Amino acid sequence: MIKPLLQGLKLTLDYFFSPKVTLRYPEEKWDVAPRWRGRHVLTKHASGKIKCVACMLCATVCPAQCIYIEGAAEPDNRKYPEKYVIDLGRCIFCGYCVEVCPKEAIEMTTEYEISAYSREGLILDKEQLLEPPQPRYEAKKKVAS
Repeated sequence: MIKPLLQGLKLTLDYFFSPKVTLRYPEEKWDVAPRWRGRHVLTKHASGKIKCVACMLCATVCPAQCIYIEGAAEPDNRKYPEKYVIDLGRCIFCGYCVEVCPKEAIEMTTEYEISAYSREGLILDKEQLLEPPQPRYEAKKKVAS
């Protein structure tokens, strides 16, 4: 009965005297994993045209139903999304939209600072999705050890 108590006390004291891993957020930030599923971004061809062909697969497969697309056609019958909207307030960041896209037109960045003062601020349209996310402020990154 005393042996488990001493083992527990030893474990507690080991953690008590070990170096701390506390971060001073937002001044220090962790490096996230490369496969982190953060904010969405629409990609473009080298010519500057959007890669999305408005096939609606991402909107169909989305379990949260947070993607809304309206397709249109160019004069050469190439389809493109006239409207592409993602509601990040409803999104569960599962990555199904990225997996199902046949043209690799949508990607998820490692940006994790997604916040807004209203729900309308979390609704991203096509123009916002074509721009890469901007860091809110500069901070030094803590190297994971």
